[in-house]
Amino acid sequence: MGSAGQTFEYSAPPQQVTFDGFLFDMDGTIIDSTAAVEKHWEAVGNEIGVSHQVILQTSHGRRSIDILRILCPEKATWEYVQHMEGLLPLNHASSAVEIPGARSLLTHLISLSAPWAIVTSGSIPLVTGWLKVLNLPTPEHLITAESVTSGKPDPACYRMGRERLGLAGEEKRLLVLEDAPAGIKAGKKAGCVVVGLVTSHSVEEVCAAGPDYVVRDLESVRAVATEGGRVVVEIRDALVVKGVPA
Repeated sequence: MGSAGQTFEYSAPPQQVTFDGFLFDMDGTIIDSTAAVEKHWEAVGNEIGVSHQVILQTSHGRRSIDILRILCPEKATWEYVQHMEGLLPLNHASSAVEIPGARSLLTHLISLSAPWAIVTSGSIPLVTGWLKVLNLPTPEHLITAESVTSGKPDPACYRMGRERLGLAGEEKRLLVLEDAPAGIKAGKKAGCVVVGLVTSHSVEEVCAAGPDYVVRDLESVRAVATEGGRVVVEIRDALVVKGVPA
């Protein structure tokens, strides 16, 4: 249910779109580690003397080092970030699950030899740790928190993803799959088509970030064919907004 006079329904008819490559966010898009992250930030918050609730209000989709620069500058080092994030998959392995449809989509893209990468605000130890724990495919190209000077919503990470895949030209069409408003904005600024997943934020927050499509999860995104070296994707049951705000 949306604002007064406005309703949200996941009922759009299937639409097929062709892409040259794919850029995936990690947490909230491929996996859901919300429970683990909450436990993690509670421990970190106790260590730095900041309520984990305060941290969680602004942390999703953003780099830990950027959060620490605001809340505890003396801890804002890559050595500390990599250490604390590396412990997360080890200490909370049972607290993370796959986003529905994620494994199937990745497996199918790999079978089609489609170019893809992960573009995440997490550090290398965090991302590789989760991929190993959940036995998920590891991409050839991984853009992490350490890769860029500024994190999402800055588009540098997604521009780097395009470059790593050899698809930097404006004529190349890339699909970004994201759940966080900061990441959705970054993908759009990088010139990509963006699918926003309503897995970690409200539908209103996801819509406000301006994605091209809004879906519940990756069950709605399927690679169906290849065409001239490009991949045809079918997007099903996307969001339809009915009515207008009162």
